[in-house]
Amino acid sequence: MEKVIQTLKRKDGERRIPVLKLEIDYELQTLFDAMQENESSQIEMSKVRLEELREEWLRLEA
Repeated sequence: MEKVIQTLKRKDGERRIPVLKLEIDYELQTLFDAMQENESSQIEMSKVRLEELREEWLRLEA
């Protein structure tokens, strides 16, 4: 039963990674735009969101 659960988690992770990459790309673009406009609050929000996405990606890769 445990092997079945691990397999399902792995499959979910494999499907999530491409979406996660798109989310990271979008957030990087948002950060770039905020830096161009010198919007400090959006810069901080983007950095926090990117850190969350990075941590999720690391969990999925493990």
